[in-house]
Amino acid sequence: MARPRIKVSVLMYHDIVNPGEEDSSGFPGPAPARYKLDWDSFRTHLDVIRRVTGSDPVVLHEALSGSHASRSWALTFDDGGSSAVEVGEELARRGWRGHFFVVSDLIGARSFISRDGVVSLERMGHIVGSHSRSHPSRMTSCSAPELLGEWRDSLAVLSEMLGHPVDTASLPGGSYSTRVGRAAATAGVSILCTSEPSRAIGSIDGCALVGRGAIRRRVRPSTAADLAAGRPLPWMAGRVAWNARKLAKAIGGRSYELARAAWLARGS
Repeated sequence: MARPRIKVSVLMYHDIVNPGEEDSSGFPGPAPARYKLDWDSFRTHLDVIRRVTGSDPVVLHEALSGSHASRSWALTFDDGGSSAVEVGEELARRGWRGHFFVVSDLIGARSFISRDGVVSLERMGHIVGSHSRSHPSRMTSCSAPELLGEWRDSLAVLSEMLGHPVDTASLPGGSYSTRVGRAAATAGVSILCTSEPSRAIGSIDGCALVGRGAIRRRVRPSTAADLAAGRPLPWMAGRVAWNARKLAKAIGGRSYELARAAWLARGS
């Protein structure tokens, strides 16, 4: 009998900030701010997700081994902003574990997590992984040596910091290609989280490709909970929007990026 295909509902959060202090954690500016929730909203998200799913988040390594139910869900946090430790503490108070993906070149930089913070997250029981070395705006534009360096160097820094091999990562900027995935696998990544809204687990060269549902500032707690519960409608809606943006990027290229930046700068 064929083994059932594993599906996991993975949510992608970023920084959690106080109202009006969007630049206090992580990358500054209007584009990153779209992914930053305030603390009251974030805690409401967690409360509603727990009520709807009736379960705690899982660790991806365990979920992908098949040791959890098919309705399992997981929490990830990208960028490694300075709010990460406080987020980790909030999860720990609930007995939850999350995944925190860190840009290794920015450890200790203003508005980003410190070295001690990285170690503290793991001591709380969370998984720390790579979000690349320098967070290129478009990973697909990097050369083969640059891609390998982005993954390999970041994993090396985090592994040295934590005292054991680090093999999980998430893709910065949402720009994925087979070159990006193969470079990650070559560098030693065994689980690569992308920004594609999908619960199905893919693979490339032995590296698991895990899609995620992006949580933006205006996403309702009920929608986040529906995503975590694996309900099909929000995942389908996310995929339609994702494919539309992908097509616009392919057609518009650099012009699309410039138009999007101008639109965000107007506060749209």
